[in-house]
Parts: sequence; C-alpha cells; structure tokens
Amino acid sequence: MPDAPPPAPQQKKSAGRDLGAAIGVGVGLGVVIVASLFVVKAVFVGVVAVAVVVGLWELTKRLEERKGINAPLVPLALGGAAMVVAGYVRGAEGAWVAMALTALAVLVWRMTEPPEGYLKDVTAGVFAAFYVPFLATFVAMMLTADDGPWRVLTFLLLTVVSDTGAYAIGWRFGKTKLAPRISPGKTREGLLGAVSFAMVAGALCMQFLIDDGSWWQGLLLGLAVAASATLGDLGESMIKRDLGIKDMGTLLPGHGGIMDRLDSLLPTAPVVWLLLVLFVGSG
Repeated sequence: MPDAPPPAPQQKKSAGRDLGAAIGVGVGLGVVIVASLFVVKAVFVGVVAVAVVVGLWELTKRLEERKGINAPLVPLALGGAAMVVAGYVRGAEGAWVAMALTALAVLVWRMTEPPEGYLKDVTAGVFAAFYVPFLATFVAMMLTADDGPWRVLTFLLLTVVSDTGAYAIGWRFGKTKLAPRISPGKTREGLLGAVSFAMVAGALCMQFLIDDGSWWQGLLLGLAVAASATLGDLGESMIKRDLGIKDMGTLLPGHGGIMDRLDSLLPTAPVVWLLLVLFVGSG
C-alpha cells in the first residue's frame, strides 16, 4: 500500500491588508485629529472639510472610471466645504441651506456640458453631496457644544471600537455570514462583537467624558453606533460592488482611500449627534 499523502497545511486567516501599515496610518490620523480637536476647534473643522473634499474626489473619480458618470466635482468640493463650515457656524439650518445651494450649483454647472447623461450626472452629484459633506456636517455641529471636543471624541472612539470589535471577533470566531452578497467577510459573530465592544465603550464614555451623561445612556448609544456603523460599511460595500472595485482609493496605505475610512463614520455622525442632544441637550 502506498503511503498516504501528507495532510495539506492549514492556512492561517489573513486580514487581507498590510496590518503594520494600517496601524501606523491609523495612529498617525488619530494624532492629527485629536491634536486639532483639542487645540483649536476651527482647525478641526478644516480637517473635516479637507477629508470631505478628498472623499468627494475619490467618489466622483470612481463613478467616472467605472460607470461613465460625470458628477461635477468643482461645485461639489466648494459646496461640500461650505456645508461643513455652515453646519459649525449656523447649525442644522445652515447645513440645509448649504446643501440646497450645492445641489442647485450641481444642476447649473452641469448645464455647461452636452445634455447627454445630464440626469444621471446630476443625480449622482446630489447623492454625493448628501452622502459625504451633508452627513459630515453633524460632526461639526457636535463640536459647537460646550463639551464639543469630548462629544466628537466619543463619536470617533465608539465608531472605531465598533469596527475593531467586529474585526476581532469576526476574524477569530466568525462563521455565519451576515450579508454574503454584499460583504462576504462580515459575519453575525462579528456584529455581536461590534455591539458588545461599542456598548461597553459607550457606557464608559457617557459616564466619564460627557457632561451630565449616564452609563445606561452609553449602552443605548453604543448599540446605535454599532448598528449605524455596520449599515454604513455595508452601504459602501454595496457601492463598491456595483462599481466593481475593492477600495475607493489608495491614499492611505493599509486602509485604501479616505472614503474607505469614512464609510462607517458618515452615517454614524447624525445618529450620535441626535442621541447626545436627546440625552444631554445641545449645549
């Protein structure tokens, strides 16, 4: 009898990215964000505006390359930056006015080109204006409170902790796919990890970082963040699958593009802003 062939070596799970580069870039971004957040509020607003403009550039370039959709970048970039500033200076009213003017500017700007494809171009432009800068204005509005930097830090921490919990638990224990047609790497076990990590972090943040906050409010906040961050991640995965790409860009080694880092942050911003206003007020 011939000897049985040796068993195939078991492959180790891989994150699929350069983990060292991802950690280095993440730490670097964190230092820049926290430094600007607690030094001068206006500087942080500028950081958000720059991230919005770069995110819009990535999104419109991918739409043009993969779908032939020419969403006007100039009015989107100018209007997006103005939207973030308006949200910080004038609150929700300013953000809505800037959003409306940006949409109008997209409609008019596109009229300077041939009419073919006008409807799909302006539709994509208005979608981009809402998806990136308008949702980002809620971060600027959080900052206007007396404890604004701590509110923004809580928002960032909970989103990062949720993503980390999903990755850590999903990578180690994940077996049951959450949405295989949209994001095959996501699992239900990972979602439970995101919820658990975010709820614990939320209780700590509300108790120790937010004025007049309570731990039980943090549990609800963490649960909401885990849900919105997961939906945001799935939403961008849906967009990237439709476009046939893995990442929106290559600007951040180990992460992809700016939009690949904003995917869970953008839809989470209005959720955190609203719950904090309900729990502890807007001041």
